[in-house]
Amino acid sequence: MMFRFAYPALLGLLLLVAGWLLYCLRKKPAGITHSLTPIMAQLSGKGSGIRSKIPLALRTGCLALLVLGAARPQLYNVSREIRSPGVDIMLCLDTSGSMQAMDFQLDGKPVSRLTAVKKVVNKFIKKREMDRIGLVVFGEEAFTQAPLTLDKGLLLDLVNRMEIGMAGDRTAIGSAIAIGGKRLKDLKAKSKILILLTDGRHNAGELTPNEAADALETLGIKIYTIGVGGTGPAPFPVKTPFGTRIVLQEVNLDEDTLKEVAKIGHGKYFRASDTDRLKEIYDIIDQMEKTEVKVKEFFHFKELYAYFLVPALLLLGMEVLVRTTILRVIP
Repeated sequence: MMFRFAYPALLGLLLLVAGWLLYCLRKKPAGITHSLTPIMAQLSGKGSGIRSKIPLALRTGCLALLVLGAARPQLYNVSREIRSPGVDIMLCLDTSGSMQAMDFQLDGKPVSRLTAVKKVVNKFIKKREMDRIGLVVFGEEAFTQAPLTLDKGLLLDLVNRMEIGMAGDRTAIGSAIAIGGKRLKDLKAKSKILILLTDGRHNAGELTPNEAADALETLGIKIYTIGVGGTGPAPFPVKTPFGTRIVLQEVNLDEDTLKEVAKIGHGKYFRASDTDRLKEIYDIIDQMEKTEVKVKEFFHFKELYAYFLVPALLLLGMEVLVRTTILRVIP
């Protein structure tokens, strides 16, 4: 729920109320001339001056509340109805052991491949506000981390929770494609795409990447593939009795298979050798898969003026009561 004033311009009347209050405080009060005035003033006590200002304070509070009520304070929320289907996107992300290679950078500091991927994917998800997006995590096994959803907050949280090795250290590319396709096949959408990201070679699971891609092609699901990693040996952190050391190791990225999978899926293959290129790739896919989504918004309001009007009337009644009883004025 959010708060607003429907007529915020009326709040400018509070300045008039403040001006009126200042005028009343500076104005010389009404009185009479009498020879015993000094004695009567001493008898009235020091607190009489403060008490005489009570009606003014009540009147000021009443006027301020009336202005706030006239500005129509409201609580409201917005609901959206999507009138046309967007794009269904299944992200298949590799979390195998090779994703801990530290040949990517963020803010000038070396980070693991998975850390860089999570950062870039977060930005991609936020840009696809009206599309359903799901997440498949794979290593030696492949499983659905998040089904297709419009709840971007939940999805971003699940992306941030991904860890290296959470699905095993090997790479089951075929299984990842198959599970992603299974999540997409029965849903109605203008376009269905699967974005597969990996830095390794298929070496686990019974289903080959090409077999899985053939199955998705018959379902009309487009496949984009992203190969992660630079050329040559990659730096890996290795724990030793003397602390963590960086060791160079070879990572076998099977570009031929990824290119073939993208070709079968009528998509495209990309190679991300650094963080900037990875960002560029997701931006390219974002632009290639744009679709017009018609959304109708519904605003639900709750009027709050009564919470200001009722106290204002009470203050007005209290002022009248005080003036006619406790602080009666001599005619």
